[in-house]
Amino acid sequence: MSTSAPPLTSKVETAIRLGVDFGGTKIAAATLDGGGRVLETRRVDNPGGYDAAVAAVRDLADALSPPGTPIGLGGPGSPSPVTGLIRNANSTWLNGRNFGADLEAATGRPVRLANDANCFALSEATDGAAAGAKVVFGVIIGTGVGGGIVVDGKLVAGAGGVAAEWGHIPLPWMQPDEYPGPRCWCGLHGCMETWASGPALERDYGQGVRAPEIVARARSGEADARAALTRYVSRLGRGLAVICNVLDPDVIVLGGGMSNVEELYAELPAAIAPFLFTDQPETRVVRNRHGDASGVRGAAWLW
Repeated sequence: MSTSAPPLTSKVETAIRLGVDFGGTKIAAATLDGGGRVLETRRVDNPGGYDAAVAAVRDLADALSPPGTPIGLGGPGSPSPVTGLIRNANSTWLNGRNFGADLEAATGRPVRLANDANCFALSEATDGAAAGAKVVFGVIIGTGVGGGIVVDGKLVAGAGGVAAEWGHIPLPWMQPDEYPGPRCWCGLHGCMETWASGPALERDYGQGVRAPEIVARARSGEADARAALTRYVSRLGRGLAVICNVLDPDVIVLGGGMSNVEELYAELPAAIAPFLFTDQPETRVVRNRHGDASGVRGAAWLW
């Protein structure tokens, strides 16, 4: 069984690709042809329990594809390359379970698992907003913060399977009033997830207002909302500057709910540039092409 992305030298030929996007509230599945055209999609509620979730994936696979068709699945957390056990999943009932092996036993199909942010990056690098780019960094900025790296069209999972987990690096170049930062669910303080997620913007602005409304208020000229959005762009820019200095990607593709904020594409380049170790920034920051479909498309491309 393979529980992570294929090695750089592997190549699997299949006429139909089956992808599953295993979310916290829903499970979506789709079949793609060899050119990436979606043939059929289905979606069911995530039952919220382990055995029922395994059965739900099995039933989706059987409904959409012939027996034996490989399954690519993107979901929360990641499988350990040593044990195959899921760790770091916010659907905590997955943690410590050998999800890949159990899916293979239930479905009778080979299975590859990857983090959902990795699948997003793979989708956008394959035939999305970063198609043709050599080095791509995919960014999820929604309820949480995650990332994925694709080089020459291949997903880079890392030695421990946790490459691109930039949501759990600390906010760089902190200002005095930012230190030490909010406590993160991982147990540390000041992680990028506590600064660059949608809930982070909501916490900064206060008043129980949701992120889309804060953005709308900023556009209407409200000073407090505009200031909160400016701080958000600054913090996101500093975090992405570290990625640029380490990885130097050709393209950064934004996904997740906050990627719909148009101001990011106009303002992020200026927020990133002062922290770059270069005299000529080359990295482009772009909006995703496939939106919510990127997860299931990227999962299918694992094969």
